Amino acid sequence: MYNNTIIYIFNRLVRLAFLFFIFYLIFTNFGTFLMIVGIFFVVIGFLIYNFKKKMRANSFSFKFDSSQFQNGQNFNFNEFRNFNQSDFKGFANAPRVDEVAKAKDFFGFTHTPTKEEIKKRYKELAHKYHPDINNGEDTKMKELNHYRDILMKTVS
Repeated sequence: MYNNTIIYIFNRLVRLAFLFFIFYLIFTNFGTFLMIVGIFFVVIGFLIYNFKKKMRANSFSFKFDSSQFQNGQNFNFNEFRNFNQSDFKGFANAPRVDEVAKAKDFFGFTHTPTKEEIKKRYKELAHKYHPDINNGEDTKMKELNHYRDILMKTVS
């Protein structure tokens, strides 16, 4: 019976030693892994911190306002919020030079007119070429409207 107790205790000690050995292997390797991962995160954090610090030192910002434009021009960004793509005429729809010359000749201008001059002359010519006055003939009135549009594009 005394031998059974010694064998039982010895058996328990061997199992306990084996368990501690397994814990030792797990925690030392896992501990090494955790240290490597921790060092990796510390290095990445350090690099990000220095990058942000450098960006602040260079006064880098993503915010724009009118004070950052040349000559202190007041630029209203709110105009772009209501911008409609179909309102954009672009260079493709700009009137040709010969059409502008024909329009100036039709209106009787020798110089580049202002909007007010175009409107005034349009009213005069509209009274002259209106279809009600010319027995329903509307070709001159269509021409007048077309040339007025061309001149208004060149002014604005």
